[in-house]
Amino acid sequence: MTKTAERPPAVRARPVKAPSPAGDRRRRRLTDHLRAYGFLLGGLTCFALFSWYPAVRAVVIAFQKYTPGSDPEWVGTANFTRVWQDPEFAAAWRNTLTFTLLALLIGFAIPFVLALVLNELRHAKAFFRVVVYLPVMIPPVVSALLWKWFYDPGAGLANEALRLLHLPTSNWSNGADTALVSLVIVATWANMGGTVLIYLAALQSIPGELYEAAELDGANLLQRVRHVTVPQTRFVILMLMLLQIIATMQVFTEPFVITGGGPENATVTVLYLIYKYAFLYNDFGGACALSVMLLALLGAFSAVYLRLTRSGEEAA
Repeated sequence: MTKTAERPPAVRARPVKAPSPAGDRRRRRLTDHLRAYGFLLGGLTCFALFSWYPAVRAVVIAFQKYTPGSDPEWVGTANFTRVWQDPEFAAAWRNTLTFTLLALLIGFAIPFVLALVLNELRHAKAFFRVVVYLPVMIPPVVSALLWKWFYDPGAGLANEALRLLHLPTSNWSNGADTALVSLVIVATWANMGGTVLIYLAALQSIPGELYEAAELDGANLLQRVRHVTVPQTRFVILMLMLLQIIATMQVFTEPFVITGGGPENATVTVLYLIYKYAFLYNDFGGACALSVMLLALLGAFSAVYLRLTRSGEEAA
């Protein structure tokens, strides 16, 4: 009688647990966070190297006697005192504030009106948006050189057009009384394209029912703009006003390229004076001291402006 070989007991395979959905979500979330922080780290590094470090370094140099290639020497507030006593200091601040005021009077209303006109168009909207934005795409120096030729008192296009109309010509950027206004026109033309598109986007976000209700109440165009358009775009208007004031207080390209600060220091601005201290006088301490003054003024103005606008919104 033969014995049959006994079979080893079958080994049961253990069921493999499927990954839990909660664990997958946590891993995906962690991966997304790491990727986001990686991109953020690159941006923060660029800001630290090219924005924050130069700003902090400028504040330090403002209290030093510093020339590239030599050891800095601490001088306290001597740089601020010397800059304050410079005869060009008062002229630079006066021209800068006047430029800012003229830019608000001329360059703040025009983009808003153009946005209103573009918003009412029914045909060729894209074409006119490109036309309005085109000056922004031109390099600022090229734009300034074009306007310098346009303002030429001899064969410039501006005076040629006035002669054809039998009107008196002007010195434009070569006259002490007209140079600053001429630069405001250049800056307005060169920079209003982006502002117009922002206003246009704000206008298109206003519900049409508000205009329909205003029309039913008998409101004309100006009344609709006053009681519907302006209140609905108030936040955008206030923010763009703040940004425009900060930008115009730092005007440099137009005086540098078109007038060179002249005639008779009529277009010397604060930023142009900073350039002169740093690259013409080789006085980096004075340039940084003037930069700190401008930074302090713009920072204080921005804080007060935001405080007042926030208080106005809360009261409303």
